Amino acid sequence: MGILEKISEIEKEISRTQKNKATEYHLGVLKAKLAKYRAQLLEPSKKSEKGEGFDVLKSGDARVALIGFPSVGKSTLLSTLTKTESETASYEFTTLTCIPGVIEYKGANIQLLDLPGIIEGASQGKGRGRQVIAVARTADLILMMLDASKQDVQRDLLEKELESVGIRLNKLKPNIYFKIKKGGGIAFNSTCALTKIDEKMVQMILHEYKIFNAEVLFREDCSADELIDVISANRVYLPCLYVYNKIDQISIEEVDRIAKKPNSIVVSCNFLLNLDYLLEILWEYLALIRVYTKKPGQAPDFNDCLILRRGVTVEHVCHAIHRSLIGAFKYALVWGTSTKYSPQRVGLNHVMDDEDVIQIVKK
Repeated sequence: MGILEKISEIEKEISRTQKNKATEYHLGVLKAKLAKYRAQLLEPSKKSEKGEGFDVLKSGDARVALIGFPSVGKSTLLSTLTKTESETASYEFTTLTCIPGVIEYKGANIQLLDLPGIIEGASQGKGRGRQVIAVARTADLILMMLDASKQDVQRDLLEKELESVGIRLNKLKPNIYFKIKKGGGIAFNSTCALTKIDEKMVQMILHEYKIFNAEVLFREDCSADELIDVISANRVYLPCLYVYNKIDQISIEEVDRIAKKPNSIVVSCNFLLNLDYLLEILWEYLALIRVYTKKPGQAPDFNDCLILRRGVTVEHVCHAIHRSLIGAFKYALVWGTSTKYSPQRVGLNHVMDDEDVIQIVKK
C-alpha cells in the first residue's frame, strides 16, 4: 500500500467516524497518522524531484506568492503591478513555471512570484503542485487569487490543499511548549482549562509519533490538530490576502458582500479597478516601514530609505546601515511619530515607526 492509498484510507475513516466523546481518542490518533504520512509525501524523493523545483532566488524587501487556480488572472496581475511580462491567454495552464516580478512601492522592492495554477490534489503532487507549494512556504505573504464568480468553491479547495501541506493561513502559532527528553516519561501540564484535549489524548498522539519521553505545556486551550502541528515542527504560519478578480462580471451587491469578508479585497485586472488599494493593503500585511537617515548638520535624505519590518528597534537600524556601527554607538536622535518630542535622544531599544528620521551619534 503506497502513501497516497494510506492517506486516502485514513481520510475516509475520519469522514465516516462520528465525532463524539467516545471516538475523540480514535480520531486524535488517526489525525496524527495522517499528518505523519503527509509529511513523508512532501519529502522530495532524491531521484524524481532533482532539478524539478522552482528555485527562485529570494530578493528585495519581502516575498509574496501568488496562488490560485488556472485562468483566474494571476499573470495579468503580475504584468500590471510589475515590469515583468508573464504570458497571458484565455486557456488554462498558460504559466508552466515560476515567474518572478518586482513591485516597486514606497521605496520598497517586493518580489511577486507568479506560480503555475494549482489544481485539486496538488498537495499529493498532481500538476506541478508540490513545487508550487514548496515555493509558497518561503513567502512572507500568500496572495490567493480567486475568480469572483466561483470564489467560495475555489477558496475552500485552495485552503484545503495548503492546510494539508502544513501551510496555516492567518493563524497564530499554537502556544504549546514541547520538548523531547531522554527519559522521565511524559510530563504534561497546562496553565489554563483545556476543553478540546486531555492528558490521555496527548499521550496517545505522542505514542503514535514513537515519543515516550517529553515535556508538554499548554499555555492556551488548543486542540489535537494544533498539538500535532507543534510535534510536526514543519508548519508555516503565513498571512493571506484573498484577492477576488473579475468583479466586472458580477453584480454590485455581490461585490459589496465579498468586499466585507475578512482579509479580502475585490479587483478587476482587465479594467485596472482597485489595484492601488491592493498595494496599500499589501504594504500593511507585510508590516513594512520606511526609516530615513540623517547626517549631522545636514537635511535627511528622503530619496533613499531603509525598508524594515514593523517593531524594529534602533539596534536593527544600526545593523541595516552597517554591522560595525553597534560597536561605536553612543546614542541616536529620532524625529517622527515614535517619539514624544522631536528630536528625542534614544538608546538601542527604542522602537521605530514608519517614516521616522534617525541620526546615529558615535562615541
